[in-house]
Amino acid sequence: MSAPAPSPLEIVGVDPGQRPERQDEVLTGAALEFVAALHRRFTPRRDELLTRRAEKRAEIARTSTLDFLPETAHVREGDWKVADCPPALLDRRVEITGPTDRKMTINALNSGAKVWLADFEDASAPTWENVIGGQLNLTDAYERRIDFTDERTGKSYALRPAEELATVVVRPRGWHMDERHLVCDGKPVPGALVDFGLYFFHNAQRLLALGKGPYFYLPKTESHREARLWNEVFVFAQDYCGIPQGTVRATVLIETITAAYEMEEILYELRDHAAGLNAGRWDYLFSIVKNFRDAGSRFVLPDRNAVTMTAPFMRAYTELLVRTCHKRGAHAIGGMAAFIPSRKDAKVNEVAFEKVRADKDREARDGFDGSWVAHPDLVPVAKASFDAVLGERPNQKGRLREDVDVKAADLIAVDSLEARPTFEGLRNAVQVGIRYIEAWLRGLGAVAIFNLMEDAATAEISRSQIWQWINAGVVLDTGQQVTAELARQVAADELAAIREEIGEDAFAAGRWQEAHDLLLRVALDETYEDFLTTPAYEQLRG
Repeated sequence: MSAPAPSPLEIVGVDPGQRPERQDEVLTGAALEFVAALHRRFTPRRDELLTRRAEKRAEIARTSTLDFLPETAHVREGDWKVADCPPALLDRRVEITGPTDRKMTINALNSGAKVWLADFEDASAPTWENVIGGQLNLTDAYERRIDFTDERTGKSYALRPAEELATVVVRPRGWHMDERHLVCDGKPVPGALVDFGLYFFHNAQRLLALGKGPYFYLPKTESHREARLWNEVFVFAQDYCGIPQGTVRATVLIETITAAYEMEEILYELRDHAAGLNAGRWDYLFSIVKNFRDAGSRFVLPDRNAVTMTAPFMRAYTELLVRTCHKRGAHAIGGMAAFIPSRKDAKVNEVAFEKVRADKDREARDGFDGSWVAHPDLVPVAKASFDAVLGERPNQKGRLREDVDVKAADLIAVDSLEARPTFEGLRNAVQVGIRYIEAWLRGLGAVAIFNLMEDAATAEISRSQIWQWINAGVVLDTGQQVTAELARQVAADELAAIREEIGEDAFAAGRWQEAHDLLLRVALDETYEDFLTTPAYEQLRG
């Protein structure tokens, strides 16, 4: 008797009234079969790697340290390089980031940036509408059928000529997140495989016809084993869809402290598909707090805004990244300029633009091949910094930075900072945390707060610092000790201030009390929640 056919991938929990228009164009039978194949083949390994994360965290809790891996010394000492870069990714001097809604898709592609990071992760709250709509918008853009007029403002949006558009690099969700609306064999499919699978299945051949390819940013990677899993996904997907091996290219975000010790190994595992590494800030700091949260006062971070990329341990991280990438023939991509220009205050813009310019000048001088911005107005600012160093060259991968010598201890020398936690830092963490979470619960993942474009990484570092300061008994510049009671009082004051600022009707229409309560839950619970977005997802509608 033959074995029964595997059960199909099921769409669950989607209210008929919330079913995205044109959903069937994305969730075709063939596309769902592909996602189911990815799930059955790779989710068990994903689950094992999440268990390994917990084991690594327990090891750090015991030792309060990290080191380069002795078992992979042969990789670090070996003579190898990543695959040659495809023409569409040779020049990455400015990259713009943002979610995949229709307006952002057009504005990002038209921005003048070389690359658009089309974000299904930190800049996108994973409502079903956002998950499906983002896929449709990308395909529509490649088919040049995305033009539209905003009914509210009357403004029209249309794509520029193809040769002027940014190259798309898609960021799927991290390995830790599941997609609750797609279930296979009784288990939710990892969001990473949903985002990757649907995009790859529908667009890989289309992109090849356009002279580009399916390019990805890989978030939240914590080890070279996780990079190996992605490489196996790429190999399988290319074979399944009849795409030549090596067509996929991936840039890995080194945004966890454990991955910083495995940069060469991560590139090695992905070497046939690797494009580069990226150095960020908020998720990296969040990872340091998460992993060393019970390791004593020497790992207590000051106010998040006081930890710049020039801090000694951050400088060690970025310089090691540049050296590692260029040694292996990969691009080194710098961090985010999150400033949102004001339409009303020229002075604010002048001061902020100068800070952005200084930051991008530093990255270009340090050897980075490009950098991120959050707003189209910042594209020419960042471009000028890299133009001054690169000239007509597409990158500076030939600059090997052999002067860099980073020791294991340098990457976690948090106590080299002179800045200390302040009451204003605590208040800002609460303010930003509540405001971001409230927007996220309404389905917005990229949110302008205090003239900065914030995403989930900002909320993660904010709530993590509150948790760390309470559990470390930090005393602020005011002489107050950070306690749960103090955090509750600051949160109550902020909630009242928001109510007064926006008015009773707008407050009632929002999800402010839920955001307040969720922030306090993840900041005050004795058990530290690995990701804020996990409990937040339970409260996300749609």
